[in-house]
Amino acid sequence: MRIGMPMAYSGGFANTERDIADFEAAGLDVVFVPEAYSFDSVSHLGYLAAKTSTLQIASGILNIYSRTPALLAMTAAGLDHVSDGRFVLGIGASGPQVVEGFHGVPYTAPLARTREVVEICRRVWRRELLDHQGSHFHVPLTPEHGGGGLGKPLKIINHPVRDRVPMLLAALGPKNVALAAELFEAWEPIFYLPEAAKSAFGDALAEGAAKRDPALGPLEIYADTKVLITEDLEEEQRGLAAVRAHLALYIGGMGARGKNYYNDYAIRLGYEEQAGKIQDLYLDGKKDAAAALVPDAMVDELALIGPPERIRDRLAAWKQASRDHKVGTMILTGATRESLRVVAEAVL
Repeated sequence: MRIGMPMAYSGGFANTERDIADFEAAGLDVVFVPEAYSFDSVSHLGYLAAKTSTLQIASGILNIYSRTPALLAMTAAGLDHVSDGRFVLGIGASGPQVVEGFHGVPYTAPLARTREVVEICRRVWRRELLDHQGSHFHVPLTPEHGGGGLGKPLKIINHPVRDRVPMLLAALGPKNVALAAELFEAWEPIFYLPEAAKSAFGDALAEGAAKRDPALGPLEIYADTKVLITEDLEEEQRGLAAVRAHLALYIGGMGARGKNYYNDYAIRLGYEEQAGKIQDLYLDGKKDAAAALVPDAMVDELALIGPPERIRDRLAAWKQASRDHKVGTMILTGATRESLRVVAEAVL
């Protein structure tokens, strides 16, 4: 199992350079740079590529709406070039709050659009003439779809380092998870609970795997968790409170009633009653009350927070998940060099 971590997208690049060099020296395998409605992650990824030598760098995630598929492919090829083949293109549908609220693009047909994005990206990396007439993307743009008739099929000028840059799909819903298992090299589920993985995702993964091209190899799972190793009870409680607030934000506030993938996921984990109440309170502006309703068991199971012996006990479940569910990478939010060492000793 490999160890990864996300970088904060609201801090400065200079601090990132100092910290990431330390983590690379300590054995960190992969770093993710998020992109919400912050600075773009591509600038940050290019910066990290220049300041590291062995670390895999990944977008975590670029949404499929604010860049054209060809631009996603060009960006991935460029980052793979400057990193000497160390880039992973992490993409996802994001949600209407960001896509429509910040980018002003209609949030429509995420599954079908994702499928076409994958096809177009891989054509670009193979340096094929790009001629794609799908349901959502028309390249070249023809007159019947609003083009001026002057477009012609083109291929990328440069020779990409690899003719297939690894692609990762961030997904939680069953249909999206099945799509990841069918088409992608890797899949990232947020709020991963090892013991519940089979019940929450097993059917969807099996459905996608049945259609998977063997040439893609086995699907790798990048699963994230919060880590804080401490014997200070007050620090532990602050860490748990932060996780509780984070869960309330996603379960309650990331979407609308009836269209919140994280709320649906909490229901699949067995917290149906609490999920509904958390959402109602959060959308009514009662964020603290919503956080207070996040079950203790959910917080404790989804995070690695507490004294070293407690963390080692929980990591046994992660090591088993590596065997049973092909969890190849743990993404550790809040990691320090010491917590990185403890986790590595327990799971490697």
